[in-house]
Amino acid sequence: MDFGYSPQEEAFRREVLGLLERFRGVDGYFHRGVDAWKSVKEVYRELGARGWLSLSWPTEFGGGGLPPVYEFILWDEMAYARVARPPMGPGLVAKALMSHGSPEQLDRYLPPLRAGTLNFCLGYSEPDAGSDLAAVRTRATRAGDVYRIDGAKCWTSNAHWADNIWLLARTGAPDSRSRGLSVFVVPLDTPGITVSPIPTLDGGRLNEVRFDDVEVPVANRIGEENAGWQVVGSALAVERHVQFPPKRVRRDLEDLIEWVESAGLADRPAVTQRLSELAVKVMEVEALALALLGEISNGEPSAVAAAYHKLAGTVLCQDIARAAMEFGSPEVLVRGTDVEFMWRQAILETIGGGTSEVMRGVIARQALQLESKI
Repeated sequence: MDFGYSPQEEAFRREVLGLLERFRGVDGYFHRGVDAWKSVKEVYRELGARGWLSLSWPTEFGGGGLPPVYEFILWDEMAYARVARPPMGPGLVAKALMSHGSPEQLDRYLPPLRAGTLNFCLGYSEPDAGSDLAAVRTRATRAGDVYRIDGAKCWTSNAHWADNIWLLARTGAPDSRSRGLSVFVVPLDTPGITVSPIPTLDGGRLNEVRFDDVEVPVANRIGEENAGWQVVGSALAVERHVQFPPKRVRRDLEDLIEWVESAGLADRPAVTQRLSELAVKVMEVEALALALLGEISNGEPSAVAAAYHKLAGTVLCQDIARAAMEFGSPEVLVRGTDVEFMWRQAILETIGGGTSEVMRGVIARQALQLESKI
């Protein structure tokens, strides 16, 4: 996608491309294997050393003070190279801390987050509260200077190697919904925490994280008690432009085209027509990404633009993967081939970061002003 970067932005993009030459072939998020995280941590440390994990942090917090387009460039190129996704720590967690953290919390967490040496996972979803975070049941009960936490989180990415979990727990009444939630930073080596693997279709791993009478200091609560919904919402609002980079889908399409040519299918009219349709959809996703970036850069509400972009991009990942099956080559059914792996991996995209159903709900309510009659 080329929409006309400024000379400074283009110079930064070329610097990113130069760095990526060192990481070509790294087993990152978009590659096979449960040990990809080891290489990803190396990437994060390198980015931290360059100051690239804090590009848009305000200068008063030690950041670069740059506009959001620089973060967009970095993670768009990272996605195209299939090296790594944006880490939750320097992004969502750090920006929530800047708005809601105490001075002691800022001093404790921001320097290692900026350096890429402290890693977080998100403790949001639960067995009975997937995308409906207001239904969270994990309980944090205050007892003097600590909270005692009991409950479980599931489908938690990176919990098997992260240092801390950014935990959303209920501190209010059972029926308090979003009004009774609080956010905590919980070290994953705290006694009473058990992390169990949940294998994924692409050969990777999610996790179940159980809390059995886990003690967490009150000092680890972010913001006021029962104000967790505001903490979570403010963090998500500023991170949407980097979570689903459009060059990810462009790379998927280019990989599909390369496979079509190698399989001797490029001269089939039905194949070329389908590829043309997918190319148009890729450009649509790129346009939606620019619209979202524009709204965030201008400080405008971006929930609807983010939902459009996330929905279109992640559904397109599946459409591209499905196209290989439509073309009729037996290779797409052979486990271990690139096109077969592309399909298994693409299925996860429509779940992480908010399911397609949730995104459609956001669009229906906020853009189309529709209300459910159920």
